[in-house]
Amino acid sequence: MTMNNACRLVLGFVLAISLIVNIASSQQSGFANPILAGFYPDPSICKVGSDYYLTNSTFSYFPGLPIFHSKDLVHWKLIGHVMDREVQLNLDKQGVSRGLYAPSIRYHDGLFYVTCTLVDIGGNFVVTASNPAGPWSNPVWLPEINGVDPSMFFDEDGQAYIIYNSIAPEDKPLYNGHRTIRMYEFDVESLKVKGKEILLVNGGVDLSKKPIWIEGPHIFKRNDYYYLFCAEGGTGDQHSEVVFRSKNVDGPYVPYKNNPILTQRHLNQKSENPITSTGHADFVETDTGEWWAVFLGCRPYPPVDQDYYNTGRETFLAPVKWSDDDWPVINPGHEQVQYHYPYPIQPLSPTGYTYGGNFTMRDDFSTDTLDANWIFLRTPHEKWYDLTSKKGWLAMRLRPDSASGNTNPSFLGHRQQHLIGSTTVALDFSAAAENEKAGLLIFQNEKHFYSLCKSVVGMNSYVQLFKSGESAMEMLASHEIDAGKAHDPLLLRINANADTYAFSYAFEGKWTTLKDSVDAKFLSTKVAGGFVGCVYAMYATSSGEPSTNTARFDWFEYVGDDEVYR
Repeated sequence: MTMNNACRLVLGFVLAISLIVNIASSQQSGFANPILAGFYPDPSICKVGSDYYLTNSTFSYFPGLPIFHSKDLVHWKLIGHVMDREVQLNLDKQGVSRGLYAPSIRYHDGLFYVTCTLVDIGGNFVVTASNPAGPWSNPVWLPEINGVDPSMFFDEDGQAYIIYNSIAPEDKPLYNGHRTIRMYEFDVESLKVKGKEILLVNGGVDLSKKPIWIEGPHIFKRNDYYYLFCAEGGTGDQHSEVVFRSKNVDGPYVPYKNNPILTQRHLNQKSENPITSTGHADFVETDTGEWWAVFLGCRPYPPVDQDYYNTGRETFLAPVKWSDDDWPVINPGHEQVQYHYPYPIQPLSPTGYTYGGNFTMRDDFSTDTLDANWIFLRTPHEKWYDLTSKKGWLAMRLRPDSASGNTNPSFLGHRQQHLIGSTTVALDFSAAAENEKAGLLIFQNEKHFYSLCKSVVGMNSYVQLFKSGESAMEMLASHEIDAGKAHDPLLLRINANADTYAFSYAFEGKWTTLKDSVDAKFLSTKVAGGFVGCVYAMYATSSGEPSTNTARFDWFEYVGDDEVYR
């Protein structure tokens, strides 16, 4: 089977995983935020008829740029990915937080457009598809755009524009973080920019206050005004969303006097279960004329004012109201972003999964294709896994590549979507040498992860726990396996409890704690850096040495149990 065909199969099947919504969540008066829990940042949304489509940044995970579909803005189904072929997206040697930044999805005249930035490799590009589930075209590069976060706008006369974050005027920033918003006209036939570059915003809302990192621009037309929405303040706890408007698409754009229209930076973040870092919003209007915003936010764990979180930047949904003088405000009537709002669309159409609230996901690998929710670390160039050699098991070939490197290891990931919960795998594996290891990771980046694995020392089998480091792996704990159980199926479990992880193993359901109260802050964005969230991963490696060995996983189960949804 070719890699392209394998990727299509990976994307084509979603029924193997069962997501069960916790009853406590369904009893709330509305939906639960975030609507896409875990590492789903930089959301962009568009509406076609009564259908809604949403995509997110994926950085150096493959396939890139998921496409979600919904009828009610609450229940979402992953229907494909934009960048699902090796020829489209080669992420070799890219750091985990490089790759694909801030996509935007739009629809015009029978065609879907996604614009995005592939940092360090090709720059800005546009891809198209007649069906949002794919296939999507190969990237068409836009070398004239010197910046990031490109977004399309189609005016009422059919003229297209592309808006983006760019450098300071004449590339002479007045301060660190001084950026601009710029625009080109866009030829949809040739997929090229045309005309002269237009400067729309210099610095941000008020240049005299030295605003930083104006980015994530989107333009919408409502009544007589063009509205330019942007993120401002950086993606940390000073993040915000601001708005400008003009009578003309090319400006001049006037900022709203009550900006920002969304932020949490002024609030007491010592409050229980805060939501921080809100911004990078996109907007959609329902059939009944109501406006809603999707945006990123973060959920820190105690001490909440220290801004430690492992779940990454997540996708939230909140209502938008328009003032009497036609300015928009996100989250009207509240200062804090809410964990529950009334449903935006009735009746509900729960044809997709619920990615918010508490839920359980289990994959028994009972089909011949991987579920589309699984993610690879960088682009796979060969098919090192299979679901057919032993029916009902996922086989992963041990390869020299490791999670500490910058290639594609034998790694299949599922996002950590809750502060509290557990992940368990059933493993059948016998190491032939000390360099051979297989098991379960909780992974943030190449230098920040924990590895719970089975291996050998000499002639004896062990369950081991390692902590990644700058130059070598540090062993945190090791238990010898009784010789009579050395070849028995093994259960491995990682329990997340906000700021700590616990690592345990079991034979025949009898659990033993390998190590408790392991520091979770080591995997937080604040400590590890970057733009991604933690990922649980089934993992097998021969640690730089050749191997013909294989690890098999019978099932994978993820349980989310955050207190706020109970």
